[in-house]
Amino acid sequence: MFQVSEKEVKNRLSFDNPWWSGERVAEIFRQMPKRAYLGTFYKLVAEQAVTRAVVLMGPRRVGKTVMVYHCIQKLLDAGIAPSHILYLSLETPVYTGLSLEKLIGLFQNQFSHTRNKRLFIFFDEIQYLKEWEVHLKSLVDSYPNYRFVATGSAAAALKLKSDESGAGRFTDFMLPPLTFAEYLRFIEREQELVQQDNNESGYIAKDIEKLNDEFINYLNYGGYPEAVFSKDIQSQSGRYIKSDIIDKVLLRDLPSLYGISDIQELNRLFTTLAYNTGNEISLEDLSQSAGVAKNTLRRYLDYLEAAFLIRRVHRVDQNARHFKRITTFKVYLTNPSMRAALFGPVDQNHEAMGTLTETAIVSQSLHISDPAAELHYARWNKGEIDIVLINKGRQKVSSLIEIKWSDRIFYDPKELATILEFIKLNSLSISPIVTTKTLMGKKIINNCEVKFYPSSLYCYAIGNLFQIIENISRTVKSVAH
Repeated sequence: MFQVSEKEVKNRLSFDNPWWSGERVAEIFRQMPKRAYLGTFYKLVAEQAVTRAVVLMGPRRVGKTVMVYHCIQKLLDAGIAPSHILYLSLETPVYTGLSLEKLIGLFQNQFSHTRNKRLFIFFDEIQYLKEWEVHLKSLVDSYPNYRFVATGSAAAALKLKSDESGAGRFTDFMLPPLTFAEYLRFIEREQELVQQDNNESGYIAKDIEKLNDEFINYLNYGGYPEAVFSKDIQSQSGRYIKSDIIDKVLLRDLPSLYGISDIQELNRLFTTLAYNTGNEISLEDLSQSAGVAKNTLRRYLDYLEAAFLIRRVHRVDQNARHFKRITTFKVYLTNPSMRAALFGPVDQNHEAMGTLTETAIVSQSLHISDPAAELHYARWNKGEIDIVLINKGRQKVSSLIEIKWSDRIFYDPKELATILEFIKLNSLSISPIVTTKTLMGKKIINNCEVKFYPSSLYCYAIGNLFQIIENISRTVKSVAH
């Protein structure tokens, strides 16, 4: 039986690293728009004071490999010698069976690198290597001057292994789906549709109808960079998103990691959750509708959340107090376009627009790894509030948000009775935010200032807000380490 020769492996390494021969990163990658996270990711990679591997994780098809190539180009532009940068994808067949140590050795031999040089080494799709976390930890310890970066699409697997074996050696970096703000930049319509302003949100819509049209497109397919640029994918989003993204997580990633035997049971559960995104769910009802036992159901929910497919949000009462026994909660898709892929696209009059709008706005807040406020919703026998943000340090309500895809609430103060009652019960001195379909403004109702924003504009603004916070958060963490 023939074995892959060392020469063939070196030839493949040279092919995967064209900058070694004086070329740039491939044109196809350089022309792709840059994710808003590139700046903070690059700072983490270029950091010299910390001896840690960077583990870039996230859902499938959100642009991790492209961001790696953009990072490599920034390193080259910053004057890093091309021979000091190694990229390899571990799903490439020629590398099968080779250890990370062996591949590093070939790289060192090719350029006579010593262990004291400052090198940048990128392992793409590292989950294809068995016990990758053990090997990567060993490399970090053995070569403290090398900067190792690993990426992978099996987010749940990477997170689990990183937490178990990489304590003190790995820094996790989660790349989520596109925000609405990023989507507008990708299609080059941001400046046409939105402009900065001195109001509290910092933005106004230049043309709210056109902004809403793009918001609908974002709900249907805008969370994935490839789908944004491909009309073929948009016309077959069910095949692309369901088959290439959702099914691979449900049928391959999660079963292989957690030993799930009944894959169809897990699939039924996720389909039920996706259809009900943004709605309150009880364990009892979910168990009956999905045909899954409660104990198994709890584990499946943990798995789906670890895979970054869903996010659970827990309930507080009219006094903003947590419930000791959790029997009901809301479930949100981390990317609203997953629902359209499973059940078909929506238009502005679709019955699911209310919950999908809420899902989109909540998903923007998930783009920050350590938010200053805990996300909840409130419900009691007289009413409900969509989003209640509670300051983690003070355990005080910091913001109330009611999400609507309608302008009716702007004209009918009676629809604000619930949120005004909550403010009075808790003696809050905050201005609640209420989203509409097209209208923006302020009103004083029962001595309380209420701020109204179109949902699409608010979704854009909050995505930008959390990106700013993310930049600050990651900079502070980097300095602290």
